[in-house]
Amino acid sequence: MDPAHNAVMEGRVYLIGAGPGDPGLLTLRGAELLSRADVVLYDGLTNPELLRHATKAEQICVGKHGQRRIWQQEEVIEEILRHARMGKVVARLKGGDPAVFARTAEEVEAIQHAGIPFEIVPGITAALAAGSYAGIPVTHRGLASAVALVTGHEEPGKSESSLDWNALARFPGTLVVYMGVTTAKSWSRLLIEGGKSPRTPTAIVRRCSLPDQRTIHCQLRDIADQLTPATKLRPPVIVIIGEVSRLGQTMSWLSCRPLFGQTVLVTRPAEQVEALASPLRDLGARVVVQPAIEIGPPADWAAVDDCIESIKSYDFVVFCSRNGVHHFLGRMWQTGHDLRTIGEASIAAVGTKTAEALGEFLILPDIVPSEFHAESLAQELSDKARGKRVLIIRASRGRDVLSKTLDDAGAEVHEVVAYQHNDVHDVDPNIEKMARAGEIDWITITSGESAKNLHRLFGDAMHQMKIASISPITSETVRQLGLAVAAEADPHTMAGLIDSITRADS
Repeated sequence: MDPAHNAVMEGRVYLIGAGPGDPGLLTLRGAELLSRADVVLYDGLTNPELLRHATKAEQICVGKHGQRRIWQQEEVIEEILRHARMGKVVARLKGGDPAVFARTAEEVEAIQHAGIPFEIVPGITAALAAGSYAGIPVTHRGLASAVALVTGHEEPGKSESSLDWNALARFPGTLVVYMGVTTAKSWSRLLIEGGKSPRTPTAIVRRCSLPDQRTIHCQLRDIADQLTPATKLRPPVIVIIGEVSRLGQTMSWLSCRPLFGQTVLVTRPAEQVEALASPLRDLGARVVVQPAIEIGPPADWAAVDDCIESIKSYDFVVFCSRNGVHHFLGRMWQTGHDLRTIGEASIAAVGTKTAEALGEFLILPDIVPSEFHAESLAQELSDKARGKRVLIIRASRGRDVLSKTLDDAGAEVHEVVAYQHNDVHDVDPNIEKMARAGEIDWITITSGESAKNLHRLFGDAMHQMKIASISPITSETVRQLGLAVAAEADPHTMAGLIDSITRADS
């Protein structure tokens, strides 16, 4: 047997740097290996969004802060070895970079002793991330040609510090202190006693790279006063000491984003979340996700299949959503039909996103209304469709304004349900807790049906959120529920919805 193959069969361990917090800062190699893993052992401070890369893996939190229990380092090592000896691919996901204050050497020593193959995958360490995200270059040609990474929390039980604070006080560059919150009074005093000016510019950066990042600029002598329970600057915190810290007051960029500090609840179906969530994150928002509805195929494809077989008999085929496009045309392909099946029928799309979905199937719609809602499309079609056969591809729920208007205009209208809308019945407990505590600034609502179900899920807690609605029709449903609308999309698209939040929050 090939030795390399045998090694894999016996198990393998990947020690992966998770980066400082922003899930987008995980390396490509890290993401690839997480997707291969059978088991992921992750730190308590690891962003849970990273676990989406490990969809097939058992996920175990072994963080020292412990979400369920407190793990000792020896227990973490034993857990790594136990799974690897079972022949599993183990991903040990560690905050920042595994080689910087992460106790990786202890884990590697045990892995090597057990004869298990391993790989160390670098990550962006918190020191460098904190500098970049706070607008502080830790090196600067005129201010600092060196940088020292220092821990403020050494191994418990040591008789004396292994750090020469007097030497660090004289260090001609930038000092970056990790894990120094609880010991700030001690190490800041030692630096000052060693000759470091008490007026040395300092930046304290909490939760760097995340939407709730907080930066405080002060002097070395003030650090201990800033790191108290009253300031709520609890770990994870990085302290940057040196003249370069001043630059953060002019070079800071993260806090300048228009939605920085805002938490936005996105309620679209799971498969459609990123189209709204990603641009919101780019604007600085913290995004949390709680779908209001789920999208699925119809309970029975028979009606759709009948329409596919007879589609050439229709003069117009109308798509009311991108979901309708994907489900209907996908079903055509599954049943052995291609675009020739549609024949000479004119194709209509309710809006640009639906038109884009048609483009994925190499179809250019003949009709796209100027305003992206059913009323506008009905107006566009009314005269053209008189005396014609019209097929409307729709969801299981929704308004009948399009079919009714065309029917009144003298068209022969046939509707077919290409996909189901199902209410989500359970809310994520963490999001529910945030909602009850008033920690969600905005909630996005993209349909009247979603509004009704969200009101059922969250109840009175919705009064504590600002509501952003996709359209006047959705807004009307929201108001009927006794809720206020703080922003309304114009145009009625995801981009319009985001713009409405940005304008309302400015």
